[in-house]
Amino acid sequence: MPSPSCPLMCLQRLITVSSKRFSAKAPGPSPPICTLSSAWTQPTLGIDGRPAPRILGVVEAFRVLYFTYLNEGFLSLWRGNSATMVRVVPYAAIQFSAHEEYKRLLGSYYGFRGEALPPWPRLLAGALAGTTAASLTYPLDLVRARMAVTPKEMYSNIFHVFIRISREEGLKTLYHGFIPTVLGVIPYAGLSFFTYETLKSLHREYSGRLQPYPFERMIFGACAGLIGQSASYPLDVVRRRMQTAGVTGHQRTSIARTMHTIMREEGVVRGLYKGLSMNWLKGPIAVGISFTTFDLMQILLRHLQS
Repeated sequence: MPSPSCPLMCLQRLITVSSKRFSAKAPGPSPPICTLSSAWTQPTLGIDGRPAPRILGVVEAFRVLYFTYLNEGFLSLWRGNSATMVRVVPYAAIQFSAHEEYKRLLGSYYGFRGEALPPWPRLLAGALAGTTAASLTYPLDLVRARMAVTPKEMYSNIFHVFIRISREEGLKTLYHGFIPTVLGVIPYAGLSFFTYETLKSLHREYSGRLQPYPFERMIFGACAGLIGQSASYPLDVVRRRMQTAGVTGHQRTSIARTMHTIMREEGVVRGLYKGLSMNWLKGPIAVGISFTTFDLMQILLRHLQS
């Protein structure tokens, strides 16, 4: 089933991996990132003397969306969605189930069995759940990033990405960018689950109702996604840059060197927070739907069990 936020996810990844120096191009006449004609980019001269597209903002990003639709059709906006679903399904399943288990373990340890956890254990449970899910599904995240920022002629499907990376770049490349991913997931998942659980607890306290309405859960989830993704965004930019280094022309370097290169060439705000406004559109929608769906499915399954 197509993800409703997939086009926004593609644009956000396009923005975070673009730089003043490089663009992802396949040999020959293939168009740049997202398989678009170069008509929508105005080349600038990079510091190495080669033409490179200017950094994309939100307005330009929506132009990308429009020209993608004109050149390749409506369904092309969901290119890479299969890789996203292959990664998101196990990631979400592991993260939510791990969060419930960590809540149970921490609640038992701190003596809050069956009750809402206090703030610090609540934050820790979310961070541990996100770290567990990210560790087990990271290669799928790298494949998703590669498919989203390369011409469709470069990779035909998910398995083709794995095969080409293994043959041309080595198996260890599948975990390139893993450390910034974990460092980013800790505040992201921790703050997301903490915010969502806190808002539900406050709602229960002040409204007198045990369960929020679905639209209230969506709002709580959107707030959680907004806070979590904003806090971890610079590391997300570094992660995307490291994941796509093999196809965008960037050298594979450490976290510190990648971050230093971004700040030196593009600045702190325009570099490390590139695409944040697009993330504010995509993040709350995706996280709100995820939290709401999980809660409602959990209530339904418990009702069927009883």
